[in-house]
Amino acid sequence: MSDEQGANASVALLLKLDGERLHVLFVRRVENSRDPWSGQMALPGGKREARDRDLQETVIRETLEETNIDLLHNCRFLGTMSAFQSKPRPEIKVLPYVFVIEDEPSIRLNKRELEEYFWISLEELVRAKTTVKFSFGRFPAFVVGSIVIWGLTYRVVESLILRLESVASLGNGIWSKTR
Repeated sequence: MSDEQGANASVALLLKLDGERLHVLFVRRVENSRDPWSGQMALPGGKREARDRDLQETVIRETLEETNIDLLHNCRFLGTMSAFQSKPRPEIKVLPYVFVIEDEPSIRLNKRELEEYFWISLEELVRAKTTVKFSFGRFPAFVVGSIVIWGLTYRVVESLILRLESVASLGNGIWSKTR
């Protein structure tokens, strides 16, 4: 298996140090009846296109298109996490790429795809861990005010939190380097 773990989509797990706290960038998807994740909180990213050389190129392109954040500048690539399979669309397997943003980015959302963004500290997410009930079931989630993070985004961030809790620092082989 390649280092892309059979994935066909990628997301950017963007981290920013603010004082002593590590924050994650979340985006809210616009309402769209054709989108199975319509209106949900997400991480920037998307499906690989034929023109993309690899999934890292996909996440760089998608993040720039969606947020105007250029991952090739003022960002440090830490590596990839394990791929996650989408439950509503099992044919989609998502590979998270982890980056640390070195300077405050100038975020401009693509309003056709995203309606707002939030930086939320990992500490706040840990405190906000709960479950949410929908008409189709109960799911683990992070609930921060009116922000509900569940599904694949929850699973990616929960995995990051568990990894960080198990080690003292980021640089000790937590993620596999792909470049």
